[in-house]
Amino acid sequence: MTDTPPRDRQPATGAEDVRWNLDDLYTGLDDPSLDSDLQELIARARAFDDRHRGKLATTLGEALLAQAAISELSSKLMGYLQLRRSTDATNARIQQRLGIVSEALSRADADHMNFFEHELAALDDDVYDALLASDPVVLRHRSLLDHMRANRKYLLPEIVERALVLRSPYGPDEWGDYLEEREAELRFSLDGEELTLPQIVHTISNDRDRQRRAGALASFHHGLADQRFDRLMARTLNVVVGAKAVEDRERGYASHMAARNISNRIDDDTVAALHKAVADEGAHQAQRYYRLLSAHLQVRPLAWSDRNAALPFADQRVVPWDDCVATVLSAYESFSPVLRDCVRKMLDSRWVDAPPYPGKTGGAYNLSLLLPGGDARAYNFLNYQGSARDVMTVAHEVGHGAHGLLAARAQGALMFRAPMAYAETASIFGEMTTFRYLLDRTDGDQQRLALLMDKCADHINTVVRQISFSHFEQRVHERRRQARLTVEELSAIWLDVTRLFYGPDGDLFTYDNADNLWAYVTHFLRPFYVYAYAFGELFTQSLFAVQGRFGKDFEPMYLELLRAGGTRNAVELMAPFGLDPRDPSFWLEGIRGSLGRWLDDAEAISARLGVSP
Repeated sequence: MTDTPPRDRQPATGAEDVRWNLDDLYTGLDDPSLDSDLQELIARARAFDDRHRGKLATTLGEALLAQAAISELSSKLMGYLQLRRSTDATNARIQQRLGIVSEALSRADADHMNFFEHELAALDDDVYDALLASDPVVLRHRSLLDHMRANRKYLLPEIVERALVLRSPYGPDEWGDYLEEREAELRFSLDGEELTLPQIVHTISNDRDRQRRAGALASFHHGLADQRFDRLMARTLNVVVGAKAVEDRERGYASHMAARNISNRIDDDTVAALHKAVADEGAHQAQRYYRLLSAHLQVRPLAWSDRNAALPFADQRVVPWDDCVATVLSAYESFSPVLRDCVRKMLDSRWVDAPPYPGKTGGAYNLSLLLPGGDARAYNFLNYQGSARDVMTVAHEVGHGAHGLLAARAQGALMFRAPMAYAETASIFGEMTTFRYLLDRTDGDQQRLALLMDKCADHINTVVRQISFSHFEQRVHERRRQARLTVEELSAIWLDVTRLFYGPDGDLFTYDNADNLWAYVTHFLRPFYVYAYAFGELFTQSLFAVQGRFGKDFEPMYLELLRAGGTRNAVELMAPFGLDPRDPSFWLEGIRGSLGRWLDDAEAISARLGVSP
């Protein structure tokens, strides 16, 4: 087995040595500060209990400041271990350290801080109003406190909540961590090579050779089964979904999605309107795109491995890392020097880990932290292999980072994180800014068409595919009420939902080797996480569409939105721009004004090139 495929298959990008430096957090797993900071956190939790239990009617503001300080130190400790785990997922010592720390912090939280939400919820309205009027710290945290008090009916008795906190290190997150460890160990054979999961997925999506893409998909499909990963994921998914159903029932949530919607500060009707708009209009526009792609590829029906295929004349060069960085920085600067400076800060501070390598988990993410002393950080985890989509991924993740840096400085530790549904705003806006920057500098019908089609594919993956994932989840959660689901049943649900969004077998697609692909979507272990991508994409497209209406005022208005962090809900964030996500037409117009308009342009260019769907 080789650690990396030959260079003719995975050429150098210049990102090979772009690795983050975590030494200013901790110098290693044996750094004595790891243990001393853990003990300090436990001591602070005890002190919090001694000082504030039974006294929040008079000490609420002081308690919030103490919570913020605990959160900052905890972020440093847990953030370091999580970042280390992502880049060395099979390292048993990292897993052990992470387990020790998370279990100790959960015990401290359960024993000494669990009372806070119950006592806050029990405050009389008159007492709470008086605290808001007299204590500026309480007033500054009002949105957080109001949200907790508004949802107090879902709280279980304090002794039960304590037990749940104690058990949390052994719940869905632990299963998810283990699945990611196993993903890092998976290997898939292709043309005599052994590829990691990120490499096989990259090949399926980006290789120019249609037969190689199909071979990669077949290897991926059979590899998930042969290495029994699909069975492991099925067992894990059954456990997570079953446990959630029990807790939802005890708390009194009205639906499977209610808990997620409440945490996202979005009402159920708005989420339902999003799903309906994507299932109707989004799926229609997606199928319109695939008919055009099919015409350009001269293949009908498409194989599932053709779904992300580039046009035959698209520029397939590997984009060097330095060129990627220059493009993203220039694009961000074209809209906002403030955001450009945030991106530059991440790069200069070595808060980026770019290349794929053995032991590293797949995918990409940003982890924004607020550390002791108000030190805001934004770490970017990538698997950069030089594709055009990888450039957009970089633009996406640094958008998250800019959001985190701005909000952390403005809102502090307890309120800077936006709910998932609109945490995607800055990242998708960054992608759009980069896309428009490239499109404005692209000459010739063929290359403009290639860029438009690539953007359409990305949009469909973010909106239509993620809502199809959410539909899969809804069916799984409903069926799980009756019994555990087998691999075969999960695969059948997966294909049924795929046909609903992408058309029946043999129309636009054949679905050979696609039935068990649910097994590598570990987001399903964070129930109903996935719809946030579609929400964020369409939320942001609506913002992008009105940019011209506000002229030079738009940038400061947008930066204010980012600085709001988690202090405003979706309706409040959109109000200054004259938009309302509660209106079902908001979502339909978001689809038509982005994907629909890009397809209008793509079809017009295709017609000039003599191609019609």
